Amino acid sequence: MPGDSLNVNSKAVTQNTYDAIVIGSGISGGWAAKELTEKGLKVLMLERGRNVEHIKDYKTANLNPWDLPHRGTETDQQRNDFPVASRDWAGGTIAYEQLMGYWTNEKDCPYVEKKPFTWWRSYQVGGRSLLWGRQSYRWSDFDFEANAKDGHGVDWPIRYRDLAPWYDHVERFAGISGSKEGLPQLPDGQFLPPMDLNCVEKDVSDRIKSHYKNQRHLFIGRVANLTAPIEGRTQCQFRNRCWEGCPFGGYFSTQSSTLPAAVKTGNLTVRPWSIVTKLIYDKDAKRAKGVEVLDAESNKTYEFYSKIVFVCASALNSTWVLLNSATDTWPGGLGSSSGELGHNLMDHHYMLGAKGLVEGFEDKYYYGRRANGFYIPRFANLFGDKRNFLRGYGYQGSASRDNWQRDVAELGVGAELKQALSEPGAWHIGATGFGEILPYHDNKISLDPTVKDKWGLPVLAMDAELKENEWAMRKDIVQELVAMFEAAGVKNITTWDSKGYAIGQGIHEMGTARMGKDPKTSVLNAHNQVWDAPNVFVTDGASMVSSACQNPSLTYMALTARAADFAVSELRKQNL
Repeated sequence: MPGDSLNVNSKAVTQNTYDAIVIGSGISGGWAAKELTEKGLKVLMLERGRNVEHIKDYKTANLNPWDLPHRGTETDQQRNDFPVASRDWAGGTIAYEQLMGYWTNEKDCPYVEKKPFTWWRSYQVGGRSLLWGRQSYRWSDFDFEANAKDGHGVDWPIRYRDLAPWYDHVERFAGISGSKEGLPQLPDGQFLPPMDLNCVEKDVSDRIKSHYKNQRHLFIGRVANLTAPIEGRTQCQFRNRCWEGCPFGGYFSTQSSTLPAAVKTGNLTVRPWSIVTKLIYDKDAKRAKGVEVLDAESNKTYEFYSKIVFVCASALNSTWVLLNSATDTWPGGLGSSSGELGHNLMDHHYMLGAKGLVEGFEDKYYYGRRANGFYIPRFANLFGDKRNFLRGYGYQGSASRDNWQRDVAELGVGAELKQALSEPGAWHIGATGFGEILPYHDNKISLDPTVKDKWGLPVLAMDAELKENEWAMRKDIVQELVAMFEAAGVKNITTWDSKGYAIGQGIHEMGTARMGKDPKTSVLNAHNQVWDAPNVFVTDGASMVSSACQNPSLTYMALTARAADFAVSELRKQNL
């Protein structure tokens, strides 16, 4: 996929009118480009960051740790340059030498924390689709109906039946491996063969299922890693280096999947280094007629025009674009007539869990470096279960044997230490909880009136926090995980909980431009159209009405494909 076939040289883009403009090139933007170009539209994809070409630009993917200047360890300079990306659990975990170039330069692109907020951004072609955790779960009607039933937020304008065929569509193309479990709270999908649980995970799974009389389940994660080749992509090689980019195309990303499909049509132009500063709004037509773009390299301003615009810049940046658009008509920005634009910010709260020792499997090991773990789906507040909080949570975890980096307390140095470390250590199992955050109107973002970025543009101010419901849920997450491990025979259980948890650390930002049934209480309608400009579609995390507790990216894909199909249909009817 050579760069010139994508027309990625910004100086070469001379045409300024297209059928559709897609803002952003991550998971949602990639899907929008694929679906729209395959339906015959000429599409301009705008990305504010650099170009990244599949395989060619995965600079470290085939290097060994000893080939790197600092052996893969995050440096002091990187910690200074990327203080947010190095916070908390991420430092030394996913913020390490090979990856820091994929995260956004925080000095050029600051933001304001009215309350602590960790914002992980990746400004490049492919966005965070190159870096995501790949866990891919459908939502159910327990999720789509939750707001209506307990009165928090507004009702979703769609139900599972509306999205089910689009889940089918995106799963088949993306390649989701997983097992069918028949659980109403976590619908099965179009799966490739599942990866395997290891021997300890299988034993713990059986014990949990038996102890809780088949009401709780532990099974292999549903993950966007191939277990069989599809669409010219090779299956996962069990290297567990996905975040460096996969030369085999073994996991779903814009680069490995949706971008090649869109390029194949001949209908796509990609323009990197293009910061969309606003949508150009036509007051008479009550439509957006295009976008204003600031070239991030030359600082020149350009205008591009189209019949429809898909805003897929990631949840908070998509809302930033709306907040900064049509302010002469609505001081609060395009889509603000309801008073909800920028509000109802959500994430998943986590960074808490438990781990312990598992005895009796010292003669067993496992194969490769599985880029996946197990999943325990939601059971709280379902099927007659009642808690002292609303909604629920799930767990992600794994079991493994200690490696050579473990401590051997009685051996400090010498041949005996070397011999001890030549054999695998004890088995341990651990898991982390992921809990739902309710949609609170006062959890919000706004344009800061004083702070500007490198290009003189206003930055976002974050004003959001966990509330009583989430804090009560966190206690339950730890207690129930300990109880399950104890029932499974796990020993020496320890727990952890980040008491100062800040929204954003889950990297699942949602809300701030929610869908709804009523233009007085929502920004978007049931087809992700902005009520105030129906040829503008917002299909990424900004559109979410609630957060559930499952990873949301698969739902973004399905919403985007569904909205693209609707948009093209409406264009053909001349309704847009």
